[in-house]
Amino acid sequence: MTAINNHTTNHSSSRAVFLANRNPHMRVHDQLGLAIVRGDLAPGEALPAELQLCEMLGVSRTAMREAVRGLAAKGLIDSRPKRGTIVRDPAHWNHLDPDVLRWRIEVFDVETYVSKMFQLRRATEPEAAAIAAVAATGEDHATIQAAFKAMVDAGDDNAAWVDADLAFHRSIYLATHNEFFWPIGQLFSIGLRQMFEIAALGSHRPRAVREHGDLCRAIVARSPDQARHLALKLLGNASGDIDRIMASCRHWPGGKR
Repeated sequence: MTAINNHTTNHSSSRAVFLANRNPHMRVHDQLGLAIVRGDLAPGEALPAELQLCEMLGVSRTAMREAVRGLAAKGLIDSRPKRGTIVRDPAHWNHLDPDVLRWRIEVFDVETYVSKMFQLRRATEPEAAAIAAVAATGEDHATIQAAFKAMVDAGDDNAAWVDADLAFHRSIYLATHNEFFWPIGQLFSIGLRQMFEIAALGSHRPRAVREHGDLCRAIVARSPDQARHLALKLLGNASGDIDRIMASCRHWPGGKR
């Protein structure tokens, strides 16, 4: 557990601010969760006794118990009598949980993160677009169109572009009216932000505007086959864009390039 102390006291200034703004049990929840995802505590390994953890992390037993309950709800740990609190295998973790996703992003190297996110997007996004083209309501159309307009209006403002791009793709998942797609759309506000921030650095924005506009119009026109095709095209070009941007830079913040 020395690694937990080292990592949680020698963190970046941004993480320090993040933790400082959380109440004690959420702070410990974040510290322990990140340590587990990072591999400081291996699957099958027992957490130290409650009192020892409280002393190490400087919190009350009440705060520690709340943090442990939260981690158990996410599938990261399992508590049993006479066995203690054990770290579970990653196969049991709720990887769509916002905190688990955020911890994964912090410990992934950038190449692995981008590769896995594109795998997820290719597996779900074209079909979500096709379903949205059939299931979307007029209100959904207005939401997707507003997000696209915000992309156009962002101009050279990278932060505004990223926010609008995230909103556009999230709105497509929500427009499926399939609650099993919704969590994927919701995780984009966390999981795709770094990817979109990388993409925003490229010179491909005029083409990306056209592609998003074409996809928006296909969904509004209720053309599922066209929406599916355009989503695949958009993803293929986006993957190539990010590969070129990353190849032109030797280092990415938080990455291992």
